[in-house]
Amino acid sequence: MTAYSAGVAVARVSSFDDYPNHPSRFDRSGPSRPSRGGRRSSVSTPLAKKLPRFLGTSLTLGFFAAVAFVGLWQGGHMDDFIAKYGEPHHAIGRMVGLDLETVTISGISQIRENEVLAAAGLNGKKSLAFLNVNDVRERLEHVPLIKSASVRKLYPNELAITLTEREPFAIWQLNGELFITSTDGTVIDLMQDARFANLPLVVGEMANTRTKEYLAILEAAGPIRGRIRAGTLVSGRRWTLKMDNGLDVRLPETGAMEAVARLVKLDREQKILEKDVLAIDLRMPDRVVVRLTEEAASARAESMKKKLMRGKGVDT
Repeated sequence: MTAYSAGVAVARVSSFDDYPNHPSRFDRSGPSRPSRGGRRSSVSTPLAKKLPRFLGTSLTLGFFAAVAFVGLWQGGHMDDFIAKYGEPHHAIGRMVGLDLETVTISGISQIRENEVLAAAGLNGKKSLAFLNVNDVRERLEHVPLIKSASVRKLYPNELAITLTEREPFAIWQLNGELFITSTDGTVIDLMQDARFANLPLVVGEMANTRTKEYLAILEAAGPIRGRIRAGTLVSGRRWTLKMDNGLDVRLPETGAMEAVARLVKLDREQKILEKDVLAIDLRMPDRVVVRLTEEAASARAESMKKKLMRGKGVDT
């Protein structure tokens, strides 16, 4: 159960074992959560399987533990012991009271607490004493949604994790598939959530790394920005804009902003985006090349034919 109060989320679970170990991506199939950037979440984890805690010095405990583990090893029961209680060094840590009982996660808004635990490889068979915080940090930073992570031990029983997430920034289409990307172009996940449908759409190889460039083009489009549905990066050199009526606007490799300004002027003065055209080519600074639809091209050819006939004095 997860309760929200004053920006704090506390999720209590029966065991870390409730979570899978290796999620392929963050899952949004479950119920949505409120987005609270920078909020603090605490996951309290009472362990389902605890070893008995012994009295006495650590030296005595170590001696008896070593004897017990040798016996288990020689008796062929070590695998069963690890399956039930975890690795021996973690079991020893829990014997002396250094259980991993609480994980406090801060800085999350997109990813869920259970996904953080699973990605970090944390479960109820770990002990705080023998937990490698560098390993936990590296595991977390391999999650595409997580930009950076810091991990601290708070003895005797708490682990503090602070995350910086990558924010969904654009939708990238490549080979027919749609991906959510961050500001630096990193793929966060497949596009599976309607909440991201209004993000800018870029198409083509390496277009995800040039999204900021495309957004600058959108800004330059001003009054016609709402009519631009996507930007396709062509051969890694220039952009073609896809308009809401299917028309393609081909921009030059250099001077794209100036070309967009020309397009805005043409639409304001001649309503060019409303005409029966398939494409507008703005790659040459001194001219505009327009490709007509088949119907418009046929009509234009017929009109030119009539003009020619009239010029020859032939009554049409």
